[in-house]
Amino acid sequence: MEGQNISIQHRYANGQLDRLPELAAELARHPVDVIVALSFPAAIAAKRVTTTIPVVVANAGDPVATGLVASLARPGGNITGVSAHETELSAKRLELLKEAFPKLKRVAVLWNSADLGMSLRYREVEGTAPALRVALQALGIRAPADFDDAFSAMRRDRPDALFVIADPLTSGNQKGLLAFAAETRLPAMYERPDFVDAGGLMFYGPNPAENIRRALHHVDRILKGTKPADLPVEQSMKFEFVINLKTAKQIGLTIPPNVLARADKVIR
Repeated sequence: MEGQNISIQHRYANGQLDRLPELAAELARHPVDVIVALSFPAAIAAKRVTTTIPVVVANAGDPVATGLVASLARPGGNITGVSAHETELSAKRLELLKEAFPKLKRVAVLWNSADLGMSLRYREVEGTAPALRVALQALGIRAPADFDDAFSAMRRDRPDALFVIADPLTSGNQKGLLAFAAETRLPAMYERPDFVDAGGLMFYGPNPAENIRRALHHVDRILKGTKPADLPVEQSMKFEFVINLKTAKQIGLTIPPNVLARADKVIR
């Protein structure tokens, strides 16, 4: 219990990714017994400042492809956690978007191009698009100031739908992204459920809260003496498909009955 047998030091970048190295270094100097990273960029920052303090990642994406761990079964270093299959899920999200709107031909994809993990997700979408006969409008951004340029590009050359790849940069501008999608009446697919709860149209993926719960189980084992190198990276097994039908009606979109039937949750 916090304050009795455990002390928690919180550090938040609030969407400012350039602060992550400084925040990770603060924790390493403290020092702490374990660092919990809630995102891939936070995990990379922690990896760069310590090879001895255990790091548990709540959403590791593809930790092998991005170099976080040697393998899922035997991470091999000071990092372990939960993998959300995000790279593979990116393709599934595009398929669901196409199924919901069969006539769409062009999808704008917004992602943090400065982040290797997010770029891997974009490449997965890029590889899936030809089979779905979908062209992509690539909108890589690197800083909060880039959102206005991305919005202007979509206003000049309107896509049929928007696909937002989630990381602290894009999630940090949730309000702006939702306002843009509503204003332009664009169907949009998001990678975090809170976007749909706040008025976004569609979400598909694991529940972040469940990933955090599973990551904290790793923290418990590490604090009891297990080495992170010996703790396999867990993989998310449960995925949710959520549709905000209220939003669909507000922007004049019709979701096919067969797609609605597949949803785990429909917001009405």
